Amino acid sequence: MSRKMVVVGAGMVGVSVAWHLRRRGHQVTLLDRREPGCETSYGNAGIIQREAVRPYAFPRDLATLLRVVPNRQIDIRYRPGAMFASAGTLLKYWQNSAPARYEQIVPEYASLIGGCLEAHLAMIEASGADALVRRQGWLEVYRSSKALGERAAQAELDAKRFGIRFDYLDSEALSRLEPDLEPGLAGAIHWLDPWTVASPGDLVAAYAKSFSDDGGEIIQADVTDVCRQGDTWRIDTSGDTLEADGLVMALGPWSQDWIKALGLSIPLFVKRGYHMHYGQSNDARLTHWVMDAEVGYLLAPMSSGIRLTTGAELERLDAPAHLEQLEAAEQQARKLFPLGQRLEPTPWKGARPCTPDMKPVIGGVPGQSGLWLACGHGHQGFTLGPVTGKLLAQVIDGEQPDIDMAPFRVDRF
Repeated sequence: MSRKMVVVGAGMVGVSVAWHLRRRGHQVTLLDRREPGCETSYGNAGIIQREAVRPYAFPRDLATLLRVVPNRQIDIRYRPGAMFASAGTLLKYWQNSAPARYEQIVPEYASLIGGCLEAHLAMIEASGADALVRRQGWLEVYRSSKALGERAAQAELDAKRFGIRFDYLDSEALSRLEPDLEPGLAGAIHWLDPWTVASPGDLVAAYAKSFSDDGGEIIQADVTDVCRQGDTWRIDTSGDTLEADGLVMALGPWSQDWIKALGLSIPLFVKRGYHMHYGQSNDARLTHWVMDAEVGYLLAPMSSGIRLTTGAELERLDAPAHLEQLEAAEQQARKLFPLGQRLEPTPWKGARPCTPDMKPVIGGVPGQSGLWLACGHGHQGFTLGPVTGKLLAQVIDGEQPDIDMAPFRVDRF
């Protein structure tokens, strides 16, 4: 049965939900204050991470904690005020990262990751966006043989368990593949399954255009109020009032305010991140996405230049930018690869919406008919948007979803 649906949030997740609902014949309006793909989905590393079967856990070993405490690392930094404000949620994150609990979470999380390429492929083909996508995997580079060996051992186990593919590159093999990287590196894990995207924001925009071309409506406006009136949802915006049979909230890091306004309690927090684009110096070339794994940043040769993305910053969503982390990453990155000049006057700042059990929230809200959530995807909203849209559309239509959705239910907290 066709329904009138409104999807709030036009990042990768929201666009994907709207796309799948429209494909199923629903009348769908996609609503956001900005054009599709202009916020968090624009600024990420641009990898569709089929290999990412293990979510990012809270560090628990003493060596890592002692390294992080001085707050000068590149992979993670924190602001004490933000840590205090989210103390209860971060404590649950730490508890869920304990080995026994984490190993229960991994296969649940991996069930989502396993469908990411197939779901993206359907949308890539429908939108004619194949030119944005490269299918050569990416490189996780290591400086020490010990760290590389440990990572390779984990990769072997995950390859057997979850069907992911990789190559082990020693120092010479890495140099042959990327000759302009810093000499003397121990080697790399070459993840073979993932796809990389030359412009993440443009891919989201292409998916949104496919949705629009298929009869979907896109409205750019601020949401000012949401409420249930009888059998319908009323969405007040800065431009008009919309009514719908069903409402999907997919607002990424901005989900928390609306979740509270709707009377729900879901422990979300954000990990912020920064990026900057650079030119290439002299004749040096970077052909793969490269993560400096033991330092904690990534270089991505995108259409706008080489994008340097930082690790995580635990800070309030709307706090001013703190650029020391990016500057420290740039200093290290210039040793790894001869970056040219910065191509933008101001670094980009964004935030990843996270949950304390590292799994997204996907499903209907108990007791509120016609209300669904799709948020909390952490580091993998870009990867998981299309499969989230596919699964949530199955749930909305009352079908048996492709995977067990219980681990992602709204009321699990």
